[in-house]
Amino acid sequence: MWAEQSQFYQIYPLGFCGAPLHNDGVVVPRILKVSDWVPHLTKLGINAVYFSPLFDSDKHGYDTRDYRKLDVRLGTNEDLKTVCEDLHEAGIKVVLDGVFNHVGRGFFAFQDVLQKRWDSPYKDWFNISFDGNSNYNDGLWYEGWEGHYEMVKLNLRNPQVVDYLLDCVTFWVKEFGIDGLRLDVAYLLDHDFLRRLRSHCDWLKPDFYLLGEMIHGNYNTIVNDQMCHSATNYECYKGLYSAFNSMNMFEIAHSLNRQFGDQGDGLYRGKHLSTFVDNHDVNRIASTLTNPNHLKLIYGVAIAMPGIPCIYYGSEWGAEGKRGYQCDEDLRPSFETPVWNETCEAVSRMHRAKAGSHALCYGNYKNIVLTNHQLIFERKTDTQRVLVAVNASDQPYTAHFDAGCGQGTNLLDGTLHDFGGGSTLPPYSVAYWEMER
Repeated sequence: MWAEQSQFYQIYPLGFCGAPLHNDGVVVPRILKVSDWVPHLTKLGINAVYFSPLFDSDKHGYDTRDYRKLDVRLGTNEDLKTVCEDLHEAGIKVVLDGVFNHVGRGFFAFQDVLQKRWDSPYKDWFNISFDGNSNYNDGLWYEGWEGHYEMVKLNLRNPQVVDYLLDCVTFWVKEFGIDGLRLDVAYLLDHDFLRRLRSHCDWLKPDFYLLGEMIHGNYNTIVNDQMCHSATNYECYKGLYSAFNSMNMFEIAHSLNRQFGDQGDGLYRGKHLSTFVDNHDVNRIASTLTNPNHLKLIYGVAIAMPGIPCIYYGSEWGAEGKRGYQCDEDLRPSFETPVWNETCEAVSRMHRAKAGSHALCYGNYKNIVLTNHQLIFERKTDTQRVLVAVNASDQPYTAHFDAGCGQGTNLLDGTLHDFGGGSTLPPYSVAYWEMER
């Protein structure tokens, strides 16, 4: 599948485009800004964009009003079609956020229930009791997403709801040519719905990609041949920044070995989880790391480890942002133009090295050298072997190990590396050594 060799870029459209926080009903073609960033994406080595919610909503996108209409704050469907065409022309796939667990209070079916009560043909689209009340004083009770009643939970056991959502997916493919979906709160989605969605998408478009949001638990529950192709790897997201901040490479090495290693359990061996160092829901990585010298290094590990790397817009140049109390706006700002700096250049080289390496895309995982401050791991297939070496210390480090060959080529800069007499890693460095055969 194309996603297994892709480098993703996440955009939260409402924030990226500088839209008002609340839907003001005014049509402004802000989404066209994405087309202006295509050269930056191409330079960065990106070949897939994941858009957080962009359909008409009450406020933040996850409270959908209309699944078939671009949020007016971003423009019209024709504007979105233009952006998708520009991305596809540049060889960049398009993945949208599928928010199927819940809708906003402005969703047409819920509004019909509020008005007609028992007489509404949509009353069984939701989990509703007409004997209760909500904190909106509706005179009825309904299930919200994790206690957030601005997001009304859909009844995915209702065949009419499922048919409606699948029709929307068909619409997105036919109108915008999308290549996949990221499924919001996939850990809550009904498994029969996931199976139906996968079957429908397989029929609709070959190689259509389904990524499920999993914050905890066993990813295998939804990542399989009948449901999702991939899931968000939150375990390694936490392991990555914690390993660097505590200067304890054992932490991320343990998670990687447990998930993918020949020496560990290999729980997800052969699967391609979504790898990230930050996203629209968590503090930006530049605000999380205690040592700014580790920024390039954490990307070096995240991009080369098993999985499909995803960069959150702006974080590639070190943009900062922290979550406020019940407030995500600082995580989702608008940048007028992209920035290009040394970190972007490093990330670009890493992306291109990964895209051109069979071992980095498909290889197994094995720890070679592991200390508190250093990590060298192997990615290996039948045709290629690559060692990823990271030194998180401010001092050089000489690693002694059996490389199995005399020389290797650093895929990041083309330099030759001689393994005789030990391998010296400069301070705050990362290397991807392709081993000679």
